[in-house]
Amino acid sequence: MPPWPVGQVRETRLAQDNDRGNDQFRPVRRILTGLCIAALLALFLVWRIDSPRVERLRSDIVDTVLPHMDWAMTPVTSVVKMSENFRSYARIYEQNRELRRELQQMKAWKEAALQLEQKNARLLDLNNVKLDPKLTYVTGVVLADSGSPFRQSVLLNIGRRDGIREGWAAMDGIGLVGRISGVGDETARVILLTDTASSIPVTIQPSGQKVILTGDNTALPRIDFLETAELVRPGDRVVSSGDGGVFPAGLLIGQVAKSPDQRLRVRLAADYGRLEFLRVLRYDGVGAIDDIGTMVRPVGVAPVSPSGEAGTVANE
Repeated sequence: MPPWPVGQVRETRLAQDNDRGNDQFRPVRRILTGLCIAALLALFLVWRIDSPRVERLRSDIVDTVLPHMDWAMTPVTSVVKMSENFRSYARIYEQNRELRRELQQMKAWKEAALQLEQKNARLLDLNNVKLDPKLTYVTGVVLADSGSPFRQSVLLNIGRRDGIREGWAAMDGIGLVGRISGVGDETARVILLTDTASSIPVTIQPSGQKVILTGDNTALPRIDFLETAELVRPGDRVVSSGDGGVFPAGLLIGQVAKSPDQRLRVRLAADYGRLEFLRVLRYDGVGAIDDIGTMVRPVGVAPVSPSGEAGTVANE
């Protein structure tokens, strides 16, 4: 037979020595295990016996052992505290999530409150505008705008059923916005002063010069047909002139401004960025002249003849 390797022989001997050691300590482990089980059974029986003497013995054991067992209770106490802290942290985390949700709701309510406040302020502005007592108006809500860079207009929720007519002026809470151009049964379109189709006569104060305000699809309509530019300065007030019966006289439009190309324009008083409510003025223009003759000469007076003699008119 081939000889065993030295390493394998050594491992075999170590295994045999370990087995012998385990065999030597096995009876001792059995005895210790039996003693522990017997002690536990005795402790259980003593703890369950209902006797005054045993009760005093139990009390003496507890009073003697427990004060010296604080070191053993420290890990348990630490684990209990950690568990309580974790539950407290979980409650705080849930409360934090709930507060975040409430904060988001409050932000939404705040935004809604701000929008309502702005609408209320615009409606109050509409009510505070000083107009001619003879003028009446209809207030409408802006439904939509044109959305086109080539057409400046808005759509109102009032129309022919509300008595709206073509050409009537529309104002916001501060100044003139435009005029009605297109009326349906329940809607009406307002051409803004910035539209290229808008040209209205206006008066520049305090110089009193009358010009034409023409829209060119920019935020600042231009001033045309100005006779004496030296009398006009930036900041001068611009109002409607009332010429031609297009608009009532005295409606605020804006202030004179000078563009970068040194051309005079008008900075509109109306807030075109937030048009929500518009006031349409009922205005029928100037009255028509039915009888021209009565304005030229009084009734009953004959016209003067070329020779200078006044004639008489027979009374009918």
